[in-house]
Amino acid sequence: MCQVMVDVPNEVLYDTNMTTADATAFARKMVALGYYTKNNVSIGYCAQIAGLSEEEFMLVLGQNRIDVFRFEDDEELMRDVKNAC
Repeated sequence: MCQVMVDVPNEVLYDTNMTTADATAFARKMVALGYYTKNNVSIGYCAQIAGLSEEEFMLVLGQNRIDVFRFEDDEELMRDVKNAC
């Protein structure tokens, strides 16, 4: 597994009332959200990056108004709806 290090100024932690652990969790979630939205990485892998279960990561997606379901076009959505019935 790859590790990435980010320097966060102490003043930012102070201003946001974050501990180092809070900042680490926040950074992991933001990286995972970026991979999910920009690079089409699966929910499972993004959950691992965020250090969360898949269910918890889906809640983070919802909190950030990011859809769990992705469709290329309306036709694909309609096919899925028909297959679900």
